[in-house]
Amino acid sequence: MKTLIAAYSGVLRGEHRAQAARRERSDGGSGLSREGSGRGGRMGTASCARPAGAQPWTGTLKSTGMTLQSHDWPSHHHTCGLPLKGTGSSILSALQDLFSVTWLNRSKVEKQLQVISVLQWVLTFLVMGVACSVTLIYTFCTDCWLLAVLYFTWLVFDWNTPKKGGRRSQWVRNWAVWRYFRDYFPIQLVKTHNLLTTRNYIFGYHPHGIMGLGAFCNFSTEATEVSKKFPGIRPYLATLAGNFRIPVLREYLMSGGICPVNRDTIDYLLSKNGSGNAIIIVVGGAAESLSSRPGKNTVTLRNRKGFVKLALRHGADLVPIYSFGENEVYKQVIFEEGSWGRWVQKKFQKYIGFAPCIFHGRGLFSSDTWGLMPYPKPITTVVGEPITIPKLEHPTQQDIDLYHAMYMEALVKLFDRHKTKVGLPETEVLEVN
Repeated sequence: MKTLIAAYSGVLRGEHRAQAARRERSDGGSGLSREGSGRGGRMGTASCARPAGAQPWTGTLKSTGMTLQSHDWPSHHHTCGLPLKGTGSSILSALQDLFSVTWLNRSKVEKQLQVISVLQWVLTFLVMGVACSVTLIYTFCTDCWLLAVLYFTWLVFDWNTPKKGGRRSQWVRNWAVWRYFRDYFPIQLVKTHNLLTTRNYIFGYHPHGIMGLGAFCNFSTEATEVSKKFPGIRPYLATLAGNFRIPVLREYLMSGGICPVNRDTIDYLLSKNGSGNAIIIVVGGAAESLSSRPGKNTVTLRNRKGFVKLALRHGADLVPIYSFGENEVYKQVIFEEGSWGRWVQKKFQKYIGFAPCIFHGRGLFSSDTWGLMPYPKPITTVVGEPITIPKLEHPTQQDIDLYHAMYMEALVKLFDRHKTKVGLPETEVLEVN
């Protein structure tokens, strides 16, 4: 840095001296000596006072070809050797040299930003709910207690907002942090068919994985440009209703277009919110997350028929989605059926709605250590062809079974059609439980 600053200062001094030399030559003066230096090039030498305590330096400016040097000159003056290559050397070119210096490795900076963006989401997923609740309770015990009272008062009046689709914010959905989040893996959204804005849809997302990273990135942000790929369609990612009882966290989730996965919310969005709505349901849920592990393509679907019944009641088309790579980003300890670990997980799933998993990814600073950061494996989310569903006020079990079977068949075909495109062998089979 000191070398470049000194070089730049030398250029400025050289420019002034060159101008003075030309004026002296035009007046017949002899203050400067000159000699040819190549084709059309000239070298000017001038005397100037050397600043007290100045250190010798050597600088090279690559785009102008100038070499600037300082030696042990007398303390009262020094000679600045400025070989100027051609007549195009200028202050502007010197500035271009300064700004062309790569101060930081761009790829390394972007990689660190990707890590930070994913880390904030992992922490949000794991601890933000508890942290927000504890912070708000603590605020009651401080001089800022009035803020907590005001927030709780507002929360009472705003309690049912999540059931009506929440308050999505395009500003939040377009944050640059989500693009770094996308590029960490990377995550890709593949469109196979157009969707009509005059219809409503239920997207079935498979598999759940540990955190549903592909579902969040593709449908709760604009990182993969879902609104451009499906113009006129408003995606709503449905998640546990309990998340919307947690202060502050609920606001964060709603800003991304996330809503509770319950009947009231789905009924409202499919019947009272116009057309062009797409509710993304991770059909396998907590049960499917318990079987998530790298190298395994397994979905929990055979006995999951509630989403088909809702689609029939509202005449919402079903759209199968398979996210290749969702199971690859975390490794999990799988408890066998009948073990105490599986028993605990099922109890949590039954009474709380989620199942605690023992999982790990890579370390924050090294891929050779264990940690909570997901492995940077590609996630390719493929949106399949919509299945047209009739509107039946009171669908029979036979109706539900028929369209459920059609959905399962469409999902398997979607998997088989795209598996080789993402590097899976032709022999890979989707296991449906």
